[in-house]
Amino acid sequence: MKRLSLLFLLFFAQILSAQINPDNFLLGDEMLTYKSVLSPAPASNSIGSIITIGDTVWIGTSRGVSFSTDRGETWTNFYGIEAFGTESIFAIGYDDGVFWAATGHAFESGGQSLPEGSGLRYTTDNGNTWVVVNQPVDLDSDSTIVYGINDGVQSPKVRALPVTTTVQNVSYDIAFTPGTIWVASFAAGLRKSTDMGQTWQRVLLPSDKVNSISPDDTIKFSLQPVSGKFGPEDYLNHRVFSVIAADDSTLYVGTAGGINKSTDNGISWQKFSNQNQTKPISGNFVVGLGYNQITQTIWGATWRAEGETEYYAVSASTNAGESWNTFLTGERTNNFGFKDEDVIAVNDNGVYRSSNGGTSWIQPGTITDNITGITLRTNAFYSAASQGDIVWLGSSDGLVRIKETGTWQGEWKVYIASQPLSSRAETYAYPNPFSPRLDNLKIKYTTSGEQKSVTIRIFDFDMNYVTTVIQNALRGNPTNVVDELNTTNSGVIDFWDGRDDDANLVPNGVYFYRIDVSGLEPVYGKILVLQ
Repeated sequence: MKRLSLLFLLFFAQILSAQINPDNFLLGDEMLTYKSVLSPAPASNSIGSIITIGDTVWIGTSRGVSFSTDRGETWTNFYGIEAFGTESIFAIGYDDGVFWAATGHAFESGGQSLPEGSGLRYTTDNGNTWVVVNQPVDLDSDSTIVYGINDGVQSPKVRALPVTTTVQNVSYDIAFTPGTIWVASFAAGLRKSTDMGQTWQRVLLPSDKVNSISPDDTIKFSLQPVSGKFGPEDYLNHRVFSVIAADDSTLYVGTAGGINKSTDNGISWQKFSNQNQTKPISGNFVVGLGYNQITQTIWGATWRAEGETEYYAVSASTNAGESWNTFLTGERTNNFGFKDEDVIAVNDNGVYRSSNGGTSWIQPGTITDNITGITLRTNAFYSAASQGDIVWLGSSDGLVRIKETGTWQGEWKVYIASQPLSSRAETYAYPNPFSPRLDNLKIKYTTSGEQKSVTIRIFDFDMNYVTTVIQNALRGNPTNVVDELNTTNSGVIDFWDGRDDDANLVPNGVYFYRIDVSGLEPVYGKILVLQ
């Protein structure tokens, strides 16, 4: 449980502020309006989820929601506004003209950071107005639900542990069937709403000791994700991370105990685990699910949980879960995207793509923007989607788009989020404080829209020379430019890996950088290094 919390907290580490100007907020029935601003890039470099609809692409980031209606040429960013505040996005979903986002943040408790859900937001008009929905929680008295036959009594009450807190109650995934929204909320389990989130119902899944349930069964266990007042049980299969709808009545739900399937819209369930099939999933800790409608294949990011036979891999089934094949053994895959028959698996070691059901996989190699020359500096990816000839990839350090002419061939674009510069003399570095073990430092400055020769040097606190980042390198118009919409002080980005001239990581402390742009006065900035 702690492992996944840490994963998401690291992913949602905030990097920079978005440039949104709130205007004319209206609070009525919790509906909020505001004036949007166009940006050349999303508001954050941590891209957790991507949805495409026609020429529109929606992304969930560590700093709110961003969307583009022109296939990524310009962006509108929703962050710092009344509906979102400074919340991170943990899941997004789209159904019949309605876009949903689940939000959350880090909660500090006893020196430990835990994820805390802050509800959902939805819009029916591309973000002009938003409706806020509270995170689903229970009252102390909500200690039963009705399901099936228990002790011979029709419509009995099954004990259910009330989840009265939003801590560890985060909606990590969203799915839809006609008239119903489903959320996978970890400690709060699987929940559904038939009234746009005004009320929520808890959904019973099999316990760890049961492989299936139906309304005709006698239920002898509690709905209990952790131990509590009903006993010492802490059912891993009641801790829910992922949910997808394959059709109007078929759902797949990934938990810490396996993959659960329902063909009657969430009433009866069959559980697939590493222990209960001849050809099983690789591991019971299912952090992501994907369904390819063309090949009718269910894909699972199946991590090792507790069993001795479990292992990290991708698990796939072409027969609705009756048997599974496993691929990419040893990889901790985070999620999936699809382009036609191709499946794209994203993980901390890069992007893998298969055109033959997982038999072989192709990686894109180094990703470099064809126009600016900026290279993506991370191997950690969290999301993927397609849009006609376009493939989108969401990473821990930027959004990527490729207009394909072939598999991983075509024109690459790397989006780097940053705050605009107000003048030629301004510069800043981020993330700051900076840990070389986690990130590359981004140094932003301007060449005033012209291509010029640039040198950047790093010095320690006593102004002793440490290293040269670039020397007499051509920058600007368009090399390393990130602010295409700001022609006066268009920003340029360069990267420092936190190493000195001998390739050693520098020790903790305060450092300074100097930028020399040919024909202009030098500019300076300060960096705090914390390992």
